[in-house]
Amino acid sequence: MTGFDHYLAIDWSGAKGARQKGIALGLADTSGAAPRLLHRPGGWSREAVLAFLRDDLPPNTLIGLDLGIGLPHADCGAYFPGLDRAIPDAPALWQLVDETCAGDPDLAATSFTDHPDFAPYFRRHGGREGVQFRCDEAAHGRGRFRVTEQAQAEQGCKPYSNFNLVGAAQVGKSSLTGMRMLHRLRGHLPVWPVDPLPDSGSLVVEIYTSLAAMEAGRSAARAKMRSYEALNDALAALGSPPVEGRGAIDDHSSDALLAAAWLRAVAGDARRWRPPALTPAIAQTEGWTFGAF
Repeated sequence: MTGFDHYLAIDWSGAKGARQKGIALGLADTSGAAPRLLHRPGGWSREAVLAFLRDDLPPNTLIGLDLGIGLPHADCGAYFPGLDRAIPDAPALWQLVDETCAGDPDLAATSFTDHPDFAPYFRRHGGREGVQFRCDEAAHGRGRFRVTEQAQAEQGCKPYSNFNLVGAAQVGKSSLTGMRMLHRLRGHLPVWPVDPLPDSGSLVVEIYTSLAAMEAGRSAARAKMRSYEALNDALAALGSPPVEGRGAIDDHSSDALLAAAWLRAVAGDARRWRPPALTPAIAQTEGWTFGAF
């Protein structure tokens, strides 16, 4: 699919609070100009991002969300093996998370990870590793992986399980809070590959900003860019003009800016939309990370 006019990359955050320093939105377009940050007075909140995507999104936008749109399913045949509750696909999972956390403000997901039915599947703070965090005794210490995270690892990335809620590399909180947003966007925006590719219009995909950085010539260990010089070197590798600025830049902003330029550069590559390991069942349950092969 190549008919996009805008490319929006969102560096998401699962942290507590009404405003998130870790949220950044980078936007590129077909003019070929440098990507730019979208600012909001007082900073972005998760609710504000939801409102923007629902009500103010530019037309024909490819939106990359830096979060996991699903939980592991293929490894154990279920999101929560042993749980006496049918959760057939990703949209049902998103609904479950949002309804369980209906009383949590700011799209937080604490009620889900603390729920007695689901807590045993997560690694939480205080050394609380649930008895179901690993699918079997042979599983590595990073927890259960989706098939797309296995593909990321084969490309040289260092993914962590979406069931991990601990440490700087945790992605569980971001993913669960993002699922609440995705549930509330049902009927407004399709999400690839859970939904089929539309003939036109806007579309959401999951991204992993380290993949963008690696395609821009950086290693997985050096994926974060904290200076304008490093960011502009990476942008140049993607064929993008530089952004204005000198000195330091926070890595949330640099991730969003680079990922927006990367989406613009690679969205027309048909192989990205047909990764070999993406089966219909995986598309419906686990989703996929755009750019993982």
